[in-house]
Amino acid sequence: MDNSDVHMIYVLLDGVGDLPHPDLDGKTPLEAANTPVLDKIASNGSIGEVISVGKGIAPESDIAVFNMLGYKFNHADYAGRGVIEAIGVGIDFKDGDLALRGNFSTLNKDGVIIDRRAGRHIEKEDADGVAKEIEEKIKFSNPDTTVMVSPTIGHRVTVRIRTNSQKLSSKITNTDPAYSNIGGMGVAKAVGDYLKIEKCLPLEDIEDAKFTANLVNEFNEQSIQILKESKINEKRGEQDKKLLSCILLRDAGNKFPEVIPINEKYGMKFSCIVDMPVELGISDVLEMKAFEAGGLTDYEEKAKVAAKAMETQNSIYVHLKGPDEFGHDGDAIGKMKNIEEIDQRFFKTLVENIDSSKVAIIISADHSTPCINKGHSDDPVPVVVSGDFIKNDGTTRMTEEQAKKGSIGLLQGAEVVSKSLELIKSQS
Repeated sequence: MDNSDVHMIYVLLDGVGDLPHPDLDGKTPLEAANTPVLDKIASNGSIGEVISVGKGIAPESDIAVFNMLGYKFNHADYAGRGVIEAIGVGIDFKDGDLALRGNFSTLNKDGVIIDRRAGRHIEKEDADGVAKEIEEKIKFSNPDTTVMVSPTIGHRVTVRIRTNSQKLSSKITNTDPAYSNIGGMGVAKAVGDYLKIEKCLPLEDIEDAKFTANLVNEFNEQSIQILKESKINEKRGEQDKKLLSCILLRDAGNKFPEVIPINEKYGMKFSCIVDMPVELGISDVLEMKAFEAGGLTDYEEKAKVAAKAMETQNSIYVHLKGPDEFGHDGDAIGKMKNIEEIDQRFFKTLVENIDSSKVAIIISADHSTPCINKGHSDDPVPVVVSGDFIKNDGTTRMTEEQAKKGSIGLLQGAEVVSKSLELIKSQS
C-alpha cells in the first residue's frame, strides 16, 4: 500500500493543549469538556504526545503548522511569518522587500501597552481606514521607501516595507515585546503586565540591518503620531472602544521560502481547509489546494467539505481556530465550551459523513495555549490517530493526561504526518 491509497482527515485544533486550571477544578479544558464524539474517535484508535517545534520553544502558529505538516526548518532557512502572511493575503511581495506581522494595540497615555490586540474584534472599516492614513501620511527619511499596511482579521495586520534602490534585511528585532525573533522564528516570551513597545535593533552589525531597523523605527514613531491624531480613533474614544494606538511588529522576513511542495513530499493529493492569513500563506507556499468552507466557526460546513474532499483527495488538513483565542484571553470555561461546540458541530458532522473503515482521522494541535499563561507554551499536545483499522491502545479520551500513556509515544511535530501514514498503512 502506498500513500496514494491512504485517505485521512488531519485536524489541528489551534492552541487546544492546556494546563490544569482552578476554574475547572484543576482539570484542563480538554479534560473538563463533555466530548462524546471525540471520546468515540479516541477509543477507535491510538494516542500519543507531540512537541510541535522543539523542547523549550513556545512557537508561533506559522512555524508550528509547518512542523505539524512535516517541514522542519533550520533557523537560517526560514522566511519568517511576515512573508507567509503577506503571501496569504496576496500582497505584492518580492525578494528584498521586508514583510512583518503586526497587531493593532492599545497604549495608555504613558505608552504602556494595555491591550496587545486592541479589543481583538476591530471593525474592518476602522482598521482599513487607519491603515490608509498611515500609508498616505508616513514620510521615511529615505524617499525611495514606501509602506503597505494590510489589516486582515480582527487585530491582525501585515506590513510590507519596500526601498526600490536597496535590499532590506530581516536581521532585526521585533518591536512587539511579547515575542523574540530567534533566527527568523517567532518565539513567545514569558511576559509580565508592564509592556512597552521595543525599539527595533539590528541583529547583525551590517549596514543593511541598521538601515532596515531605522526604517522600522521611523514607521513605529510616525504611525503612533498618525494614529494619535486620527479622527477614526477620536470616534472610537467617544464610543468607548479600544484605541488603535500603534502596530506592534514582529517576525521580519525578506525572501520567498524554498520548500518541496507537499504533494511531492508525500506522494499524495494533500489539500486543506484554512481561514487565517498565516495558514492561507502556508497553503500557497506548499502548493496545497485550499477548499472554501465558510467562515471561522462554520464547523458543520467545514466537516462536510472535508468529508466530500475524500472523493478526490488523499488527505485534507483542517485548521480550527477557536480554542487558541480563549487561551490567549485566559478564559478556561470559554475554551472548554468551545471544545464541546467543536465536538458536537464539527466532529459529529464529520463522523456522520465518512466511512471510518476507509478514512482515518488524525487530531492534534499546533501548540498549547494554557489559559493560566494567556500565551503559547512548549507543553506537549495530544495526537490521536483513529480508524476501524487502527489498533486501540486502551485510551478513551483525547486529553493531555491520557496522551502520556498512549502507544504512539512522544513525537516531534515534523514526524506526525509520516508516523500517521506509517500506522495507517501497517494496520490497514
